[in-house]
Amino acid sequence: MGHLDHAAFGWLTPALSYVMACIGAALGLRCTVRALGASGRSRRNWLITAASAIGTGIWTMHFVAMLGFAVTGTDIRYNVLLTILSLLVAMVFVGAGVFAVGYGKDRTRSLLLGGLATGLGVAGMHYLGMAALRLHGQVHYDPVLVALSVVIAVVAATAALWAGLNIKSPIAVAVASLVMGAAVSSMHYTGMISVSVDVAPSGSELPGATAMQFIFPLAVGLGSYLFITAAFVALSPTARERAEYALAEQLAPTS
Repeated sequence: MGHLDHAAFGWLTPALSYVMACIGAALGLRCTVRALGASGRSRRNWLITAASAIGTGIWTMHFVAMLGFAVTGTDIRYNVLLTILSLLVAMVFVGAGVFAVGYGKDRTRSLLLGGLATGLGVAGMHYLGMAALRLHGQVHYDPVLVALSVVIAVVAATAALWAGLNIKSPIAVAVASLVMGAAVSSMHYTGMISVSVDVAPSGSELPGATAMQFIFPLAVGLGSYLFITAAFVALSPTARERAEYALAEQLAPTS
């Protein structure tokens, strides 16, 4: 049985992964709020941005945390295609969730369906990302803790979507994002606690890419996307601000 270290770099990776989860949640919630105040193509675009932000945030959170994952007695590599697929799964399922909320007529039903889809997307991303692991040995999971991590993901996603529907002020959204970030991080580490590894030492080279060769550059790129998108959302006027600007132009005296 190999010894597992979930924080090989100390508190750096857990803290940074939590920050990335909070940024993704905050950006996704703000975009959802914008979407609910818009219509037509604008609503669709805001929902797409919300899905990409939340999906990117949870994926980046997961793999930043995985930078600190180590197993005594074996190196670790990642299957590139499965890793990228885990990102796409997160975005597609989160997209289904936010679109259910954004266009649903029955708010309660839309919230439950959206929370379920988004939560399953978070959990699917996590375990598909874990399936991308390549090491000398066999990975096992505690089914009870796996089930608990999925429940945490669904509850957290439902709470986040509820916040998008009901919370409008930036301060309240910020608080909700901190809670959502903590919930996503809790889901991740609950899933990781369920892991055990039977190491089979071998001199053969593992297939796939190391975390620093692939995960780190991709996480940096997606993290940059989150920061740039956050700046765009912050600078983009709300529907109310645009309406007030249009009214001011109409009332302005003409020379």
